[in-house]
Amino acid sequence: MFSISRLFPVLAIAMAIISYLEPAALSGWKAAIVPLLSLIMFCMGLTLRIEDFKRITNNPQPIALGLVLQFLVMPISAVVISNALGLPDEIMIGMVIVGACAGGTASNVMTFLAGGDVALSVSMTLASTLWGVVATPWIISFIIGEAVAVDTMAILFSIVQMVVIPLIGGILVTRFAPEFAKKANNYLADIASALIIFIIGIIVALNADELTALSLTVALAVMLHNLSGLLAGYYAGKLTQQTEVTCRTLAIEVGMQNSGLGVALAVKYFTPMAAVPAALFSIWHNISGSIIARYWKRQTEQNIKAMQQNRKQIIDDAMNKQQD
Repeated sequence: MFSISRLFPVLAIAMAIISYLEPAALSGWKAAIVPLLSLIMFCMGLTLRIEDFKRITNNPQPIALGLVLQFLVMPISAVVISNALGLPDEIMIGMVIVGACAGGTASNVMTFLAGGDVALSVSMTLASTLWGVVATPWIISFIIGEAVAVDTMAILFSIVQMVVIPLIGGILVTRFAPEFAKKANNYLADIASALIIFIIGIIVALNADELTALSLTVALAVMLHNLSGLLAGYYAGKLTQQTEVTCRTLAIEVGMQNSGLGVALAVKYFTPMAAVPAALFSIWHNISGSIIARYWKRQTEQNIKAMQQNRKQIIDDAMNKQQD
């Protein structure tokens, strides 16, 4: 049976290529990004309960770990990668800006598709956004040496609009219409996958000109930057003995930045060239996130299947012994 979520990485890459070659088809859909993200968050809300967030308040360690990694590993890796590849100063500035930003809302979607802890991911995004009020401008000023201002209220309002309200809507539907939520759960992964693929197409179409002007070195730098966050989040979770689900959530949350904010800050305080890393990051982290989400989801499905087979084998063996 055809499943969009199962073919998610292939379809996401195919959409990116098509949108790059024919940007006019989707470039006019920019205004649809926010409503589409809101719809995805509503779908995720249908899988959550209020108890999921209460559980997180009893174990705040993963959130604290995520915040440290978010505002330490990502800015430092931006500088290290830029220097190692000999990138121009403007590109390095753009890399640092991306690294200093909080987690992006796309991380919540990828966590959902990867079978991670969505409640934890949303909590981490909100926490890093609040900490970013102070951390983002301070990190940029410390490393680059130029003060920037972040429109905190605008960022928080957009998160409330795109994430919190539709998520609460989904949770309320689950609470008061559980039968509907149960039936909808069979289709949510495919719906969310289709919507995020469409969003990837729009983002690529909007940045087609910047992509054409990119060098392979800059593309490699952005990929390595994203990879450093994914690896740091996952293995820091392992070192602190977090569950596998929490490790996956940390990886995605740390590796996926609020690149839209990065673009805005780069353009406002520096140069259009400094915005290139953030623009490319917004495309790449969705593609890499979709690939790793599908890999982890498939791994989970295989583990569940193996456990079911082992359980069946144990039951069969026990029945055979009784018959003997």
